[in-house]
Amino acid sequence: MGRVYDEFSLGQRFVTPGRTITEADIGAFAGLTGDYNPVHTDADFAAKTEFKTPVSHGPMGIGIAFGLASRLDLIDGTVIALLGVNWDFRAPVRAGDTIRAIIEVTEMRAVKHPDHGLIGLAIALENQAGTVVQQGSARLLMRRRRIAGTAWGEIP
Repeated sequence: MGRVYDEFSLGQRFVTPGRTITEADIGAFAGLTGDYNPVHTDADFAAKTEFKTPVSHGPMGIGIAFGLASRLDLIDGTVIALLGVNWDFRAPVRAGDTIRAIIEVTEMRAVKHPDHGLIGLAIALENQAGTVVQQGSARLLMRRRRIAGTAWGEIP
């Protein structure tokens, strides 16, 4: 079960494990979204571009960043809502790249509802060479208490 609002602190930093991007990941994202832009899905086409090989869809990185955060069990079951994302795409991500997320708590504040709190996160995705390929921020509405009987591995 993820952390609740009061288990975060301003300036706290986390580093996720790495995840290697595969051609299958890129193909699955194309299928899920219907975005078959040839720069993502056609190696012959991509070879003629400045990228030289197919690159992943930019928004795929945002989803993977949250998936990597999930591996640290930061917000699973304790986030109420993703309130907003601001994201920059700095370098291509290709099949074979291994990326990890560096996450920092940049904002914490109370909200009207006494059982909720808002946190802001700065997120950077780095590849295996340490290059920041994507970065941004997210604002999350978090629970202050876990829902009774929902803790992972809990035996009632």
